[in-house]
Amino acid sequence: MARVRTRVRASAVVLATVLGVALAGCSSTGGKRAEERAARAAQAAEGRAAVNTPRWTFAMVTHSGDGDTFWDIVQKGAKQAAVKDNIEFLYAHHKEGKEQAQHVQTMIDKKVDGLIVTLAKPDAMKDVVDKAVKAGIPVITVNSGSQESKDFGALSHIGQDETIAGESVGEELNKRGRKKAVCVLHEQGNVGHEQRCSGVRKTFKGELENLYVDGTNMPDVQASIEARLQSQRDTDAVVTLGAPFAATAVQAKKQANSEAEIDTFDLNESVAQSLKSGDLGFAVDQQPYLQGYQAVDLLWLYRYNADVLGGGRPVLTGPQIITKDEAAKLEEYAKRGTR
Repeated sequence: MARVRTRVRASAVVLATVLGVALAGCSSTGGKRAEERAARAAQAAEGRAAVNTPRWTFAMVTHSGDGDTFWDIVQKGAKQAAVKDNIEFLYAHHKEGKEQAQHVQTMIDKKVDGLIVTLAKPDAMKDVVDKAVKAGIPVITVNSGSQESKDFGALSHIGQDETIAGESVGEELNKRGRKKAVCVLHEQGNVGHEQRCSGVRKTFKGELENLYVDGTNMPDVQASIEARLQSQRDTDAVVTLGAPFAATAVQAKKQANSEAEIDTFDLNESVAQSLKSGDLGFAVDQQPYLQGYQAVDLLWLYRYNADVLGGGRPVLTGPQIITKDEAAKLEEYAKRGTR
């Protein structure tokens, strides 16, 4: 009897050993991969690179003015991707095309490994982007310049098609029964802004007028919108082209005692809250965090694997119409500065 029990125990030991070997074999494939994925995710979350590629330097040069929160969100996405991809990230900006081009030239002189630029003022940027391409620096354009990007030699363009975005606004205004709208342009010479308003005009069945304001002077912006609403009482919609100007338009509406609906391009925490409260009708989100993140990621993919995305056409990150119904879900992300 003792011999039988001994044989049973021995068999159990053998079975456990076999199972252990089998499980180890499984973990060497799927289990190991799962562990590797978890490790990479943990590294990225801790601010460590998830890749072992060289420490390349990528630069982003935009047409942002000082204090524009939209570009803070773009940078946040770019910096997060840079951490993951073991990239040194440089950033410079200027609202004037000539000065923006000078910043690009500085990055070329630094011999960066990749360049991300905006083309809000393409005529001022054409020559310097051409210099970067001829110097062997891969270029990706973001946000503005989708029509010029390919001709300038960029690998891809990431952003929303401004005309299509404007058309979606015109269609949304039609759904809401609006008849007379004003499109507020806060940066003269910005081709993307002109394309947005032109897109609205293309699909909007009502009357649309452009209103040019000095976007660097918020009191002037408010006064201009207020004066328009007071002089043209039948205006029932105001479309601003950036999130910071939406709140100013809301104040102008109140001062003018107007019933016009305020709508805006772009999304941030303030816009999400205003959508929830009903101060804003809708917003057009082009996902700036994604623009920054994807631009850095695509440059890394090109340096690492010669990958190019888009097939010669823009990689669209918008437009997405955000209303009160969607605002609550997105507010959490807007609060942390990623939407």
